[in-house]
Amino acid sequence: MTKHLHIDTKAMRAKILDLAIQGKLTDQREEDGNARDLLKEIQAEKEKLIKEKKIKKGKPLPEITEEEKPFEIPENWEWVRLGDIAQAVNGDRGKNYPKREEYVASGIAWINAGHITDDGYLNADKMNYITQNKYDSLRSGKIQRNDLLFCLRGSFGKVARIEPFCEGAIASSLAIIRLFNTALREYLFIYLKSPQAANELNKYANGTAQPNLAAKDVLKYLIPLPPLAEQHRIADKVSALFAQLDAIDKAYEEYRELQQTMKAKLLDLAVQGKLTDQRAEDGDARDLFNDIQKEKQRLIAEKKIKKEKPLPEIEADEIPFEIPTNWMWARLGDIVSKTIKRGKSPKYSITGDVLVFAQKCNTKPGRINLELAKKLDLSTLKKYPEEEFMLSGDIVINSTGNGTMGRVGFFRDKDNPYNLKIVPDSHVTTIRVLHDLIDSQYIFYFLKKLQPKLESSGDGSTNQKELKATIIASICIPLPPLDEQKRIVAKLDELLPLL
Repeated sequence: MTKHLHIDTKAMRAKILDLAIQGKLTDQREEDGNARDLLKEIQAEKEKLIKEKKIKKGKPLPEITEEEKPFEIPENWEWVRLGDIAQAVNGDRGKNYPKREEYVASGIAWINAGHITDDGYLNADKMNYITQNKYDSLRSGKIQRNDLLFCLRGSFGKVARIEPFCEGAIASSLAIIRLFNTALREYLFIYLKSPQAANELNKYANGTAQPNLAAKDVLKYLIPLPPLAEQHRIADKVSALFAQLDAIDKAYEEYRELQQTMKAKLLDLAVQGKLTDQRAEDGDARDLFNDIQKEKQRLIAEKKIKKEKPLPEIEADEIPFEIPTNWMWARLGDIVSKTIKRGKSPKYSITGDVLVFAQKCNTKPGRINLELAKKLDLSTLKKYPEEEFMLSGDIVINSTGNGTMGRVGFFRDKDNPYNLKIVPDSHVTTIRVLHDLIDSQYIFYFLKKLQPKLESSGDGSTNQKELKATIIASICIPLPPLDEQKRIVAKLDELLPLL
């Protein structure tokens, strides 16, 4: 299989940020001066604000020890704590905290963690709003120009600029990081997005099931502070490099879309008989269909499969495209060897030698992953007749829920390295064919082409949709002679890995 180069831009962004805050992304210049002088100016501004009673004098921050410093920094940089250069402002958590029923269609932004975008701004389309009166009643948590927002819980550690808003208030999940010198904002934003900030977060986060931070602990974060001029160069460099990675991400997404379009087109051509040649010696699919029915009658007589209600005749308006003359249209339920149905609701166990195939085993990337399977409680094994154990060549369709319903998978022996018996659970439908008469992979490829339609064919409420077995059984499928089925599969096996 051809492997396509995919640049891990997420990892590259993290590396860029890491290099940036270590002074390895930009050059150091003598004319920049020393960060100690910048820190003195910031401290003077902080003292001025305290004296003017615009901020409160906080508790002294812990001294920075040599053991704490995670890496070396340039000589003209300085290690500081976040509280040395900024204050953290909590929102008003008192009686005036806005309730959901108090939200209005427009007004003043009421900002929570869910409003922070991946690129570090606020999502205006999803914003909540409060009235001017409600805003005026809040005692704290009101944003100012050049503030940063930091998530204390929820989207833990996420950071954002306040743009596009210049007025608003924060929910309790956030804290405002307000710099004593606003010129530091872009560099601090870079730092708070960096892996080192994540390390600091882990240092101070509590260990509960829903971890969170206190704003006072955020102020203890250890920060490598460059001179202001270098901060600006760092911000410009990071911005330029991220723009290049954005372009790569966009190009890759366009490639993926093209790839999916081409795959869909190949499948379209294949099931229309346009990917392979038709040969007279293949015979006629109608003879194949009759052979399938004879074999099914034999299995019914031997009580190996159950007799089912006849499926309705295929109407002309059900036929979506023309097929070669030696092909025929058939309903899926008429050409399978096992009743199309979902599995049973299992009882699980920690131990055992039978696996339960769940929807998550039929993964989004398109492969079967039995590492995600749980084990069946063997006390319930008697509920499962032999025919319900999965076999190589079975087709599986996820049959419930949003986001996964309709996903088609193909199970093979190689997917079962444990060599254990497997049963499907109640959210998975299995399809099995007569392998001497039908190439199951051809059926799989047809259903894969149909997957977008299957994903939208569920019945029920929004969160409880299900794809009924009767719908799957009634699917109209173009049936070629067996030899052509095999040529189609071989051709698709050859071409699809190239995409």
